[in-house]
Amino acid sequence: MAPRNKELETEVLTWIFQCLGEPVPKGEFEDILKDGIVLCNLMNKLTPGSVKKIQSKGTNFQLMENIQRFQAAAKKYGLPEEEIFQTADLFEKRNVAQVCLSLFALGRCTQKHPEWTGPQLGPKMAEKNERTFTEEQLRAHEGELNLQMGYNKGASQAGAGSFGNTRHM
Repeated sequence: MAPRNKELETEVLTWIFQCLGEPVPKGEFEDILKDGIVLCNLMNKLTPGSVKKIQSKGTNFQLMENIQRFQAAAKKYGLPEEEIFQTADLFEKRNVAQVCLSLFALGRCTQKHPEWTGPQLGPKMAEKNERTFTEEQLRAHEGELNLQMGYNKGASQAGAGSFGNTRHM
């Protein structure tokens, strides 16, 4: 389990509530997000109508369904499968650090969506930077001796003694 980063958790919560246009409630990171309602509302802000049904109260199972709906919507939004936290990570507080990283990754994902004009989270994502080389440029180094080809400037293992033998003292 990764160690928790309180600063990152604060940054993520601030971003979520800026997106929702609400003040950040008092309380612990995992307690604010535990029932999944905030997360579902966040997804509906990012992509209106992406979470159709949000349980505002009910059994643990019904509240866990909110988290699962959020996860499905986040996946559709473009959050990679390996970056999505497990329901138990949040609901049972098993790995809160993973929940935070997952939401940070979602914040980064918003940069790929030009329709999103709300607050951004995290560093600016790299853009594709394709380069084209001429045939001449590609062949320019062919006459050079590459260091990976075994050229070692005359170094040898002479004097190293033979490997595997015992040392005589």
